[in-house]
Amino acid sequence: MSLRIDSPAGAPAPVRLRKPSWKDPRLLVGVLLVCASTAGVIALVEGADKTTGVYAARADLPVGSELTDQDLRIVDVRLGDVEGSYRTAGEGIPDNAVATRFVSAGELLPSDGVGVADSLDRNPVGLTVEDPLPAGTATGDRVDVWVSPRGEGNGFGTPDLLLEAAEIYEYTREDSALGAAQSARIFVLVDDETLPALLDALSNESRIAVVVNAGAQ
Repeated sequence: MSLRIDSPAGAPAPVRLRKPSWKDPRLLVGVLLVCASTAGVIALVEGADKTTGVYAARADLPVGSELTDQDLRIVDVRLGDVEGSYRTAGEGIPDNAVATRFVSAGELLPSDGVGVADSLDRNPVGLTVEDPLPAGTATGDRVDVWVSPRGEGNGFGTPDLLLEAAEIYEYTREDSALGAAQSARIFVLVDDETLPALLDALSNESRIAVVVNAGAQ
């Protein structure tokens, strides 16, 4: 004896599930979205891993020093948005190039730190000061130069600020045999406009005082 179950009168016919087809537009859209998402992730990872060969100083490079292969090395770094701020290996170093700003050892070479000797508008002038500068003072730091004109006898006039935030080109402490610092020799970079006044002060034996300008950049 067999049993047969009939659908209730008026009930809708059952819907049969069809196997997905590659021609289904919804499936194609889904595949395209997955591919686009995957490509975006790959591009993001590749961008994060991108490095650029950039020049870096092997040793301190004072302003005006010649730039050669012996002075520089190439390092691979991730620069991101600041890539244009540094000199890349792809750009190279032109012949007779010099440093137009102080670059410390290990520092990346700035794009604006490369020029030619004729473009320099500052020259190093040597000063001897009786009071050495604070410990840690080094090339590239900024100092103010005060000048006291010689007066009558052994006196000196009121000091005037001649150079503000002048860059140190070279600094050497001169120690006595007992280890006590007696004086210091400092070279500061002076522009053409101020150079005559400083040379005049030196020739007239004015008193020179140099003070570190810690707030200058």
